Amino acid sequence: MSEETFNIDKNKTFSTWYDTILEKADLVDLRYDVKGFVIYKPWMMIPLREIARLFEVALEEKGHRPVLFPTVIPEKNLRKEKEHVKGFEPEVFWVTHGGKKKLEEKLALRPTSETAIYPMFRYWIQGYSDLPIKIYQNCSVFRFDTKATRALIRAREFHWIEAHDAFATEEEARKQVEEDMEITKKVLYEKLGIPFLFFERPPWDKFKGAVSTFAADALMPDGKVIQLPSTHLLGQNFAKVFNIRYLKKDGSYGYVYQTCYGPAYSRIFAALISIHGDNNGLIFPFEIAPIQVIIVPIFYNKKEFEIVVRKCEMIRDMLVRNGIRAEIDLTEKTPGAKYYFWEMKGVPIRIEIGTKEVEEHSCIVFRRDLRTRDKIDDSQLLASIKMIASDILENLRNRAEKFLQENIREVSDLAALKRVIEEKGGFVKILFCMREECADKIKEVCSAEVRGKILGSKDKVEGNCAVCGKKAREVVYVAKAY
Repeated sequence: MSEETFNIDKNKTFSTWYDTILEKADLVDLRYDVKGFVIYKPWMMIPLREIARLFEVALEEKGHRPVLFPTVIPEKNLRKEKEHVKGFEPEVFWVTHGGKKKLEEKLALRPTSETAIYPMFRYWIQGYSDLPIKIYQNCSVFRFDTKATRALIRAREFHWIEAHDAFATEEEARKQVEEDMEITKKVLYEKLGIPFLFFERPPWDKFKGAVSTFAADALMPDGKVIQLPSTHLLGQNFAKVFNIRYLKKDGSYGYVYQTCYGPAYSRIFAALISIHGDNNGLIFPFEIAPIQVIIVPIFYNKKEFEIVVRKCEMIRDMLVRNGIRAEIDLTEKTPGAKYYFWEMKGVPIRIEIGTKEVEEHSCIVFRRDLRTRDKIDDSQLLASIKMIASDILENLRNRAEKFLQENIREVSDLAALKRVIEEKGGFVKILFCMREECADKIKEVCSAEVRGKILGSKDKVEGNCAVCGKKAREVVYVAKAY
């Protein structure tokens, strides 16, 4: 690989591709002196902020309102819900001192915020008129992940939005879970072009303290899956622990029903660059790209420079006035080097302007996803860019959807499951008895996990479990996961 080109086969050596693009595209800096903590650089922060904005807009359209809670949680709060703390305690970072003074009570850096927010719900919710409560916060969470860390995919600090809701009835809470799934589809699939499968997790893999957990799994280029947003039906479990009650219309008291939802947008960014990128580097969907249009002037002397750059500036200013993030590359690199650089950085559209384009009142427009170049009249440029922007997203989505569907397979026994997982990866459908010991056997033999069943699936449950041979209760999907 030269200094100017990227050229790594993503599908054959995904791990190398991923690690290299993080460095070459200047997305993160891994040299921070605490393991598992990463510095996010501007080329990552701009699209990351746009992804978060998409979720915030979608949540607020559905009635959620923003809040921000403290980062620390008193130990007594964390320990109130026994199943919850049992699930998270091995991963908790503890604050034990203030300066040189030992604290009377340890403080946890939030691994998630149920035990920070729900004690306050007890004060905020008194009567029926206080419901529903629908809030969200955009924050960092901290988990001492003991597995091998991998920038953005597995880290000890990650950035997410977490929504927490309380309702008078279980029916309203279940509708909220469905709404969370709709938000996931709207942002991930419709806005970012990331296809996924939405599973109900098996009982042994649900969020600790929840009644049910539902999660979106996307397929990475190496055949492993990555969990993206998850939503949890909490029922009254936390309400009873934290005494969150309300006065009903009939004068009696009832516990609220709760849900929580967590799109980890730093992890979503990892999935997005991995799924949409190619052997030449990143490909950003137009809406979230740090630079949406890069303009490259082509000239061979000072006179041509002045003429060409004048037009470049006019084009840039016109695009900026219309809400498009556009810049001109005036570095001393050759045009070819500029092309390679901005293709590696994932800029969706490149405009090339030389003296010929000045004379002909036109531009050469290059689109990153297809690597095609077309001549477009200046008068049609803005309309063409808007059309191309939409088409890029649709193309990326269709390409990713095709890859996902081609990597869903079905087997009938454990030996075949092991072979497919090892040789091809992806999602594998099996008939399953829904016993945890059979899930443990799959993990032992195949180094894979039961991801769950798809809600509303029309798969027929006819036959025996692929692991133990007993009567099957569900059709589930198995995959290796990050």
